[in-house]
Order: sequence, then C-alpha cells, then structure tokens
Amino acid sequence: MLSKVICVTGMPGAGKSIFADVAKKLGLKVINMGDVIREEAEKEGITNLGEVMLKLRRLHGEDIVAKKCLSKITPEDNVVIIEGVRSLAEVEVFRKIANEVVIVAIHASPLKRYQRLVGRGRIDDPKSWEEFVERDLRELSVGIGSVIALADKMFLNEGSVENLELQAKTFFQE
Repeated sequence: MLSKVICVTGMPGAGKSIFADVAKKLGLKVINMGDVIREEAEKEGITNLGEVMLKLRRLHGEDIVAKKCLSKITPEDNVVIIEGVRSLAEVEVFRKIANEVVIVAIHASPLKRYQRLVGRGRIDDPKSWEEFVERDLRELSVGIGSVIALADKMFLNEGSVENLELQAKTFFQE
C-alpha cells in the first residue's frame, strides 16, 4: 500500500502541469491522467480527447481512467502524484491503495485559463471562447467541480509560473 497519493485537480489551464512538474523535479513519481486518455485516443485513432474521455467513462465507468493509472504504480513507489483527477469516483480508487489521499486543487479565473490554453499549443486546446466554454462544461459534467470543492489544499494561480512553482515547492517540502 502506498503511503500517500496526492490528487491534483483543476480546470483546464489552471496550472496542474506546472504543479506536477515541480513534484517531478523533486524526484516524486507523477502519473498524468491526461496521458492515459491520449494513449487511448491514439489506439482508437481519435483526435478529440474529450470524446475519448466521455466514451471510456460511458463504457467502463467513471473511475476507469484512475483504474488504468494503477498499472503505472510500482511496489517501489511510496508517494505518487496523480495529475488531472476529475471525479470523486477516481479519488475513491486511490483511497483504496494509499494510507493517505490529499486532494490539491489549482484554481485560476476563466479568462486567465483561456489565455493560457490558447497559447499552449496542445492538440486539444480550444481555438475559440466557445470551444473553451464547451470544454469547461464537459469537465464539469464528469464531476470535477465536486473534487475541487472538496480539496484539502487550494492554490490560486492568477500570477506567474514562478509564483505557482514557489507555492508547489513549499507544499511538497511541508
């Protein structure tokens, strides 16, 4: 059983990857749930990652992405960071394999997140405000709002990358 799982959540563009990158630099194991979706999309030849996420959940249950992450955890792992948790069902999967689960939410305003996403360059990033809103609504439909609301720790990320990195370093060193 793992000592601790840190579930990182937040809306698209909030800063989850920046937070997780700090963990990686500190030598912690990070599993990105979005990578699991990207792997499935590649297998199926589908480019719309949101469509893949919804299809997986519809066919296999809302905790399927979390269950697929379990294969990436090894017996040597003690503390694992799970980037991109989107539902309470996913959190429950991790509660079954760890002595402690901590939910960390990264929050940023919609306008700030939109500006970041448009400039980020990932294939699934929105090309318009309408696409951005559609993506947010899809994320909310799978339960991310509940995970954010029940977070043990909340970081506001309206400032610089360096500011969030500093907050993350402080958190991991506590």
